[in-house]
Amino acid sequence: MQDFIKVTEQTSIYNHLEKMSIHDLLVNINKEDKTVPEAVALAIPQIEKLSAAISDKMLAGGRLFYIGAGTSGRLGIVDASECPPTFGVPYGLVIGLIAGGEKAITQAVEFAEDSAEGGWADLEKHFISDEDVVVGLAASGTTPYVIGALKQCRKRGIITGSISCNPNSPVSAEADFPVEVVVGPEFITGSTRMKSGTAQKLVLNMISTSIMIQLGRVEDNKMVNMQLSNVKLVDRGVKMLMESLKITDYETAKDLLLKHGSVKKAVEATHP
Repeated sequence: MQDFIKVTEQTSIYNHLEKMSIHDLLVNINKEDKTVPEAVALAIPQIEKLSAAISDKMLAGGRLFYIGAGTSGRLGIVDASECPPTFGVPYGLVIGLIAGGEKAITQAVEFAEDSAEGGWADLEKHFISDEDVVVGLAASGTTPYVIGALKQCRKRGIITGSISCNPNSPVSAEADFPVEVVVGPEFITGSTRMKSGTAQKLVLNMISTSIMIQLGRVEDNKMVNMQLSNVKLVDRGVKMLMESLKITDYETAKDLLLKHGSVKKAVEATHP
């Protein structure tokens, strides 16, 4: 491995935060946040390789797993949980795992991330196989829970990826397709829920969205497979149908949508 520099733990370039006004705090945080998309842009070649590998596996029937601890783990769970309602895929196709289990989603679980065996044990509960892809999320790139899981995956021929915010990190060394978004020191020294977390969220958005489009879950620029789980989404679906099928009456389009359960199915039923 090349020299590993833990950029995420370097001292903030801002001093005496407690003496700043609220205005100055917000301006400076925003100033730092603006650098994140630029760092993500530099990593697009890495993100593309990982997304392509995931797409290939999922088109063949495999699943996508995100595995992480703390903020990283929570971000993976958020992205995984949003795929079914947004794209109409079944729960269990994209799975987020966090060190410490469900409790850790809302509360810190002490030392859970330090278990090098815990990650693989959690993956085994889902009958992980070489048909699947596992993406390790670790801002620092040093989380034992994640690194241990990726090591076991690679021993078994399971494709691995990683998303971290330090260059040449240990988690990257265990990933077939590492993504490194180096955003620099945090506004509050070491608080990786800030820029690092934002970077990971942006990358996760890019990965899952591009994959779902490849899987045919989006047509034109519309979520034609979204679940009709609330009034807002039903209204959105009705308007999609009215536009697509040139229906002028709202209630007629709504009846058609609710009968078939999705925009895509309603369109297919009308124009087989």
